[in-house]
Amino acid sequence: MQTYKAPLRDMRFVLHELHGDTRITDLPGCADFTPELIDSILEEAGKVAEEVLLPEEVLLPLNASGDEEGCH
Repeated sequence: MQTYKAPLRDMRFVLHELHGDTRITDLPGCADFTPELIDSILEEAGKVAEEVLLPEEVLLPLNASGDEEGCH
């Protein structure tokens, strides 16, 4: 049986490198969102996605029919 592994490295890249940390902290009410806090949130969300969800709620496969059919 396959297990879901959250793509934390990719998520960190998008949030920190692609969008930039300062764009989030510049938003009103988001001054406390430091890169460390964002990483902690991602890690905990990854744990929920990987370990806590019930079998009927698992995230894998996300798009089984699309995975089987492939890209055209």
